[in-house]
Order: sequence, then C-alpha cells, then structure tokens
Amino acid sequence: MESNRFNKIGVLGRLGSETVAATLQRLAHWCHEQALPVTFDTALEAMLESSAMEPAPQFASREEIGFWADLIIVVGGDGTLLGAARDMAQYEKPLLGINRGRLGFLTDIMPDNMATEVGRVLQGDYVLENRFLLEAQIVREGKVVAHAMAMNDVVLHPGQSIRMIEFELHVDQQFVYSQRSDGLIISTPTGSTAYALSAGGPIMHPSLDAIVLVPMFPHTLTSRPLMIAADSEICVVISDNNDLPPHVSCDAQHHMETRNGDELVIRRHPHRLHLLHPSGHNYYETCRTKLGWGSRLGDD
Repeated sequence: MESNRFNKIGVLGRLGSETVAATLQRLAHWCHEQALPVTFDTALEAMLESSAMEPAPQFASREEIGFWADLIIVVGGDGTLLGAARDMAQYEKPLLGINRGRLGFLTDIMPDNMATEVGRVLQGDYVLENRFLLEAQIVREGKVVAHAMAMNDVVLHPGQSIRMIEFELHVDQQFVYSQRSDGLIISTPTGSTAYALSAGGPIMHPSLDAIVLVPMFPHTLTSRPLMIAADSEICVVISDNNDLPPHVSCDAQHHMETRNGDELVIRRHPHRLHLLHPSGHNYYETCRTKLGWGSRLGDD
C-alpha cells in the first residue's frame, strides 16, 4: 500500500457530538492547509453547515466516498468505526480512526495528536492490519430472508425476553452439539476483546485467521469456547422448542429476528478491512492500557 495513494481523503464520523464536530472542523482545516482534497459523509452536513468553514466542505454519500477516496478517516469511537467498516470494506480502502469515544481499541489516534499522526500516515509511516468481517444470513425454508455483516461478532440471543433458547451448532456441515443457553457469540479476532471477552472467551491477536464460538451461560459445565478456522461455514439451527423466536445481532448495531426452524448461516466476508495505525502501534500495549493489565515487575 503506497503512501502516495493517499491524496484524496474521505471522512466519516459519529453524529450528534459537539466534540466530533470540532475535530471534523480541525481536520478539514488541516487538509486544506496541506492542499489535500477532502470529502465528508453527507450525514455530517448538518453538523458542519453552521461552522462557516472556508472553503466550504464538500459532501458525498458513503458509496461515492468509497469509490473516490484513497484513505478514509473515521472520527468517533470504536462503534463508529465498526459501522464504517461494514459500509466501506467492499471498496478495499484503508481506514484510519481518530478517537472521540471511550475505549479506543480501533480508533487509536487521539485528537490532540491528530495533525502529527495523520501527517505521518500520509508520509507512509504506519502499521497496516488486514482484518476480516463476517456475513450472517437467516435462511428460512431454503430462502435467505435477512442478512447482515459484522466486524466484531454475530450474537444469537433471546431478544427482550429473559429465557434460555435451544439450538444446534454445525460447522462445515458436521454436527457439533445441541445446546440450551442464553445464546451464542460468534466472534472475529477483532471482537474477541468485546462481548466475547465478557462471556469468558479468549483474547485473539488480530493476525489470527480464526473464529471463536462462545456459549452464553450454557446449561452444562463442559461447554467451553471453541476456536475454528476462519474459512469455516457455521450453521446454527433454531430449535422448534423455543417459546419465543431468538434474535440475531451483528456488532450490536444491526438486529434480525428468527423463527423456529430457521438456520443462521455465518461465513467470512469476501472483503477484508485494511485498518491503519500510527507507526509504533503495539497490540499488547493497547491491551495493557485498555484492559488494565499490570506493568512489568518492579515498575512503580
């Protein structure tokens, strides 16, 4: 990925935030000073229209930005980047995150360092990670009735009810187990530090080409997280014994409802996300900082 490709900047951001709006204005001003063409997501127009920016910002749809931009900068938190990843992965353009959220596992440039760090990335001084996404389909009587993408995880859960659900798990057309539990988390390495971690799943390095299946409070002491190859096909068959239909959530941002007898089919998405970090990015340092791991022995 050559740095001289980064001469057209697309910008996406979290809506309804004054701090995000301020960062977007600073970013637009900086790009203008660098003589870099920049185009903002049309969803941000209301946030920037009263800013009296000079020159006036340019706006386009996410689809148009996906085709036009060489680099896409996302201003917001990890949730904002997850949504951007699902929308933009098909265009195979690199994403760079500026953190205006809480945790910052994915959006790791702090606003105070924005000009310096973005400048370094444009000069080719960055770390590139290729991360995969999942695509989920609900199949009913042989037909796909709903589908969605996920960068973190696909979660089968009871919905708004508090009750266990029944399902069967198959991997590559081989029966794995039947289960009564609160649900199942199907997570990428990116999502292993999110919901799957809270449910007792392992932390997976982003470079791993694997998926982890994490049961949620299963009715057996022997049910444990299961790691499988990323190119596996996962099929979860919804039992006919459920009183209420389970739900499926993708990245906790897109929700689908099943019916008894449906199949939830999950595969790796054909396009990968190209995620950029500032040079010197260290995944383990991020874990130490965000998850509160201890320092070296003897450190004060």
